[in-house]
Amino acid sequence: MAADELIHVTRWHNGEKTYSPFSDGEMARRRDAMQARMEEAGIDACLFTSYHNICYFSGFLYCKFGRRYGAVLTRDGVTTVSAAIDGGQPWRRSVGDNVTYTDWRRDSYFTALKDLLPGIKRLGVEFDEVNLDLKMLLEEHFPGVELVDCAASAMSLRTIKSAEEHVLIRKGADMCAVGGRALMEAVKPGVPEHEIALASTSAMVRGIAESFPFVELMDTWTWFQSGINTDGAHNPVTNKLVEAGDILSLNTFPMMFGYYTALERTLFCGHASNAHYDLWQKNCEVHVRGMELLKPGARCCDVASELNKMYAEWDLLKYRSFGYGHSFGVLCHYYGREASVEL
Repeated sequence: MAADELIHVTRWHNGEKTYSPFSDGEMARRRDAMQARMEEAGIDACLFTSYHNICYFSGFLYCKFGRRYGAVLTRDGVTTVSAAIDGGQPWRRSVGDNVTYTDWRRDSYFTALKDLLPGIKRLGVEFDEVNLDLKMLLEEHFPGVELVDCAASAMSLRTIKSAEEHVLIRKGADMCAVGGRALMEAVKPGVPEHEIALASTSAMVRGIAESFPFVELMDTWTWFQSGINTDGAHNPVTNKLVEAGDILSLNTFPMMFGYYTALERTLFCGHASNAHYDLWQKNCEVHVRGMELLKPGARCCDVASELNKMYAEWDLLKYRSFGYGHSFGVLCHYYGREASVEL
């Protein structure tokens, strides 16, 4: 069958819209706020392509798997653009409309975009996410259209969390504790890291499933390191056997509707040496001081500077390999982060 005889762009609106932790009013607030910024910047429409912004403005979290996705925000509303392999799931998750493109032509994604963006002059795209390949293809399919950055403006919106976001993030904190307790119960000498991490992750997944009338269970995970493996915060879980006296790093990450929270703690298997305990106490002092400094109007750089002084007085600053905290929300190593909050 010739490619021209096949469907290239369609709408697969299978089923009904599914449960969302966010009200229609909350999603409208996000849309209206971004539209106001677009109006101020003279932007006709925005094409969001990142996990975090598509999720933030539509509620849909995509699985890339070699295909392109988007959320087109115009003055009329938001429409997600998804691959046919996903069926009607993007429609069910999206707060607005959804357009599906097929695999039968390489440019079907751009055909869908052109249908949604007729006559535009200035298109907002995410400069921190759009690669050179996509940029060149957009310029090819939208000749004469000026591409302008909308990532920084969208990030500043995401940075300030709403009351409804606070509720979801607090539920995430509850699930962190569920995973943390399961992890601690699983720690014993001779047990491999991966088995301990699995106990935590399984407990969180079950807890999330019980917490909502409908939820997509994806990407919840646990970082758990022991001994030498704790020297890097993002070191992967291994099959190393935990030994008595090992320093342990507990990191639980429940993912719910694209939102991230984390519990990060230092543990010891059975006992801690005097040297370990002394350093742990100093870290606790820094932790308490950090909480005292966190208040409206504080800047992360100023908080970090104050905490660095404490480590410098103990001659420990040279061992710090990263900062003191980061943002919660539509965030993780899958979904992006509100980097403007951080150093």
